[in-house]
Amino acid sequence: MADKFDVVVIGAGAAGLMCAAEAGKRGRSVLVVDHGKKPGRKILISGGGRCNFTNYDVAANNYVCRNPHFVKSALSQYTQWDFIAMVAKHEIAYEERDHGQLFCEDSAKDIVNMLLAECDQPTIEQRYRCDVHDIARTDTGFSLKLNTTLVECESLVIATGGLSMPKLGATPFGYQVAEQFGLKMVPTTAGLVPFTLHKEEKEAYAELSGIALPAVVEAEDGTTFKENLLFTHRGLSGPVILQISSYWTPGQKVTVDLLPDLDLADTLAAMREKHPNQSLKNSLSRLMPKRLIEVLIERGDIQDKPLKQFNPKEIATMAAYFHQWQIAPNGTEGYRTAEVTLGGVDTDELSSKTMEAKQVPGLYFVGEVMDVSGWLGGYNFQWAWSSGFVAGQYA
Repeated sequence: MADKFDVVVIGAGAAGLMCAAEAGKRGRSVLVVDHGKKPGRKILISGGGRCNFTNYDVAANNYVCRNPHFVKSALSQYTQWDFIAMVAKHEIAYEERDHGQLFCEDSAKDIVNMLLAECDQPTIEQRYRCDVHDIARTDTGFSLKLNTTLVECESLVIATGGLSMPKLGATPFGYQVAEQFGLKMVPTTAGLVPFTLHKEEKEAYAELSGIALPAVVEAEDGTTFKENLLFTHRGLSGPVILQISSYWTPGQKVTVDLLPDLDLADTLAAMREKHPNQSLKNSLSRLMPKRLIEVLIERGDIQDKPLKQFNPKEIATMAAYFHQWQIAPNGTEGYRTAEVTLGGVDTDELSSKTMEAKQVPGLYFVGEVMDVSGWLGGYNFQWAWSSGFVAGQYA
């Protein structure tokens, strides 16, 4: 005899729990299943354990998606203000950081506990350590096996996330379900991820590991971000690199303005006027980390001599070097450290209003499993809340 539910949600992460809570509020009998031991594992480690759960400023242009309009419906049906209201209802203390990012003051556990409280309804059941297999269409919906138990449902919601952070149990399960039912896929790759460098540059810059400085980074498609850049022993990281990585493809260069808050040509000209005998190294070390300047001199990228020996053309060339420092990454650190997965289930296959597969009635996809990836700053969680909410109104 099969266990029967109105809705089965596969994946007990942010989007899955949100969807389950909303479907339950409609009186639907809901089963949430996950192959892990407990819910919300990615929530718990996010934001350094504080969970950057949304942002005060959320718009469609904060997302990477082949169809840039797809996210608009869900984001308008369930906004950041709706989620903030839920956080307030549960009396969770939070704080605003740079760029409108909202974090728990205490712990990411507060968000997981809130979602579990929202799911604490008589019609919602949760099962963990479940191996899901043998998914099939039936006359009334779907059948599937959880370990050895047969389960039937009208609506099946795939909330299994992407491939990022495999240590937390990430798998391609959701993509396999989509392909089983004939849905098109957008090729996947790691997003919001540090860059690795080619051997020579990696060795040259390795000793700068731990040095951070504000920078503007531009991808070849013209996308730019301004945040801190961090040198690591493997390459480049920091918020600005994570952001731009979602717009970079292998073989491309990125252009970095290492002094985004001043005009270096004017600054050096003024310094030369005031301190003509001061060396370039000492002059630049007032503006950025001294060790970086020393490495650039050692590499022969810039020449150290007194400022008075630089003519206006040389100063202009020097300024262009720092304002348009170009580097061609060797690659990224991959899914191991990526915060999101770019690509996934093609959004052309889904209703933007309901998250239901257009050709497979009753099959829904929510969260990161589809081709929607947010910027760093709470946008991926907001997509989880918004997509989970709307699916929960229809599943």
